[in-house]
Amino acid sequence: MKKVEMEITDIALSGSSSGAYAMVLGEVTGNRKLPIVIGGAEAQAIAIEMEKMKASRPLTHDLFKSAFTAFEIRVTEVLIYNMVEGIFFAKLICVNHAKEVEIDCRPSDAVALAYRFGCPIQCYESVLQTAGIKAEELEESEDAFENTQEELIAEQPKAPSLTELENELAQALAREDYEKASQLRDQIDQLKKTN
Repeated sequence: MKKVEMEITDIALSGSSSGAYAMVLGEVTGNRKLPIVIGGAEAQAIAIEMEKMKASRPLTHDLFKSAFTAFEIRVTEVLIYNMVEGIFFAKLICVNHAKEVEIDCRPSDAVALAYRFGCPIQCYESVLQTAGIKAEELEESEDAFENTQEELIAEQPKAPSLTELENELAQALAREDYEKASQLRDQIDQLKKTN
């Protein structure tokens, strides 16, 4: 099967679920992108290695690299080989002397190790055809997401000002609506504390 070399083009918070990130892999010699949802810990592990930062203590992927190196195992390639129901499958291609072994793993872990070993990230063309999107489409979907976010923020009711609350309090007292007046007084007190 034909393989396509990929590289990370972006890691960003995913709009779909809290705590999740979107790792976007892009073709090295093309314009298709492959967005993969990953966890926060994996996103952090990848970002730390990409930025050449050092954690105070070894992260899990650093531990794997140290263990592999101690036993003379090299990761020579990462391959994203399948996608089933939105879940991506990857494997590490490892070499120990003359023996080659494939180890199944999550794409996020595979990419984190690829950056540590300096090996290529490959994807089968069939996976890229199924799940890949053109760069322009990705930008359009990001713009649509941002516009939706802005619309939701704009639709949120504006919090009343201190003056407005005080006017409502005066009206409630005039109507002898003491329950409403009590609620308004609490809101005024809260607003004064935050200011």
